[in-house]
Amino acid sequence: MMRAYDIIYKKREGQKLNKEELEFLINGYVAENIPDYQMSAWAMAVYFQGMDAEETANLTMLMAKSGDMIDLSPIKGTKVDKHSTGGVGDTTTLVLAPLVASAGIPVAKMSGRGLGHTGGTIDKLESIPKFNTSLSRDKFFDNVNQHGVAVVGQTGNLTPADKKLYALRDVTATVESIPLIASSIMSKKLAGGADAIVLDVKTGNGAFMKDLKSAKKLAEAMVEIGKELGRDTAAYITDMNQPLGNAVGNALEVKEAIKTLQGKGPEDLTELCIELGSGMLQLAGKVKDTEEGKNILREKLNNGQALAKFAEMITAQGGNSEVVEDLSLLPTADATFEVKAERSGYVSEIKALDVGVAAMILGAGRENKESKIDLAVGLELNKKIGDQVSKGDTLAILHYNNKKNLEEAKQKLLKAFTITEAKKEKNKLIYEIIK
Repeated sequence: MMRAYDIIYKKREGQKLNKEELEFLINGYVAENIPDYQMSAWAMAVYFQGMDAEETANLTMLMAKSGDMIDLSPIKGTKVDKHSTGGVGDTTTLVLAPLVASAGIPVAKMSGRGLGHTGGTIDKLESIPKFNTSLSRDKFFDNVNQHGVAVVGQTGNLTPADKKLYALRDVTATVESIPLIASSIMSKKLAGGADAIVLDVKTGNGAFMKDLKSAKKLAEAMVEIGKELGRDTAAYITDMNQPLGNAVGNALEVKEAIKTLQGKGPEDLTELCIELGSGMLQLAGKVKDTEEGKNILREKLNNGQALAKFAEMITAQGGNSEVVEDLSLLPTADATFEVKAERSGYVSEIKALDVGVAAMILGAGRENKESKIDLAVGLELNKKIGDQVSKGDTLAILHYNNKKNLEEAKQKLLKAFTITEAKKEKNKLIYEIIK
């Protein structure tokens, strides 16, 4: 007879758990036959002893199968999903979904709402008037088959084991375990039915993985899980030592995504979307190499097809697609405030996390699940790392509806910027690609 105690002891001693032992543990925990205190002891044992690739793959699949497994086979073609480990100003899905779809690859994307600096992709899309993120499964499939793209909120009972285990890890100091992070992320992708997965693993002061070494470990672990479970997976380790793009906030990020699809977006956001999108085209078998993919996507931005695809997606999901031509149709804050540089020099550091917190203070994000987001507020950066500034230059523009928190947001933003006499080179956008 199997006992949770024996499994915890075995992992504590650094031994490998087999699939049956992991199955007993995960299924027992979801069924509430195994209490939190035993599961947290196991998580701590994993934190210290780790797991090998086969163990981590087995854990991932068991968590994926703990709830609904979405079958995307009614959708024609190879379905490639993209996942970002999160950052500040991470607008990539809003650009990538229509961009990749315009190149003929189906994008069936399920996204979440955000806890933190700004809303998630779903909150951002809901700043488009009448945009519907709650499609039925049949409607979701029909939209992807007809229009090549749909982005909806997560529905049904996806990965309940992961939800329970993550909440437990959050309060038992066991979040920062590579096997547990990797299996958490990949279980959601597998439950979502993707054939292939492109991962955007952020590293830097605004990312979950602060240093390159730990980001690389996580990327390698997730690519390994993909291989073990027969899913083509590629991981891009990308910079989050400053926000991506210039906008942080919900409607503000939608505006920036539209400008990017018009070919007028920030250089870093545009380049990252082209790189990740090219990876998606490769995994779908559309192109032979990265350069071919990048050329196709640049052409889609230049000839207006990517923007047209976004308008088509908005219309198909009940929204007002006129926003792609008229940005004033999106929610707009009542007032703006310019944050000025207090000295001259060069921007040598921007603490992405402080920028995100400044946006949250203005109301762009949720401090807890009950918080209500103000879709109109946020901020736009005028300066990035490497830029020269003179005293009095505008570093950023705050968009606000409530003056009460303006001073706090301003001080937080000023704290985010470091201005020095010596010029700092721009950060690399992509550090490494792991396949």
